Amino acid sequence: MSRATEDTNRRMLRARDAMDRAYAEPLDIAALAGIALVSEAHFIRTFRSVFGETPHRYLQRRRVERAMFLLRTTDRRVTAICFDTGFASLGTFSRTFTAIVGESPTVYRSRGIVHPVPSCFAMAWTRPSTFTNPAPEVSSFGEASGQRPSVPSPP
Repeated sequence: MSRATEDTNRRMLRARDAMDRAYAEPLDIAALAGIALVSEAHFIRTFRSVFGETPHRYLQRRRVERAMFLLRTTDRRVTAICFDTGFASLGTFSRTFTAIVGESPTVYRSRGIVHPVPSCFAMAWTRPSTFTNPAPEVSSFGEASGQRPSVPSPP
């Protein structure tokens, strides 16, 4: 990696860190581009090439991730969480949350508390299925071919 690329990545990381710190505040591209010491258009293009998404989309996702945490760990109203995470309207919050998570904030909250799952179960569950490997009938983990490992119910 060239020195210029490292410098560009470092400046983009500084801007992303600023977004992470101030996600609930109104942020504009001009201020973020100033942190990265580039023009606004160059900032958007470079941020996307470095992180794989636009600054706006990254900020939306970051706000939704924080809202997900607050919905699960607090009894605060959805409207309060919406404004506390930096969204300007409940409609925008609901639409963005649904687009990213796949369900509305109220439905997400109603599913209840997530019980922690041991990492070995999570890794086994997300491991690619053995259907793509036709040779063995049993995986190296001793599971029958094509079956997902059973995960015990939370207490």
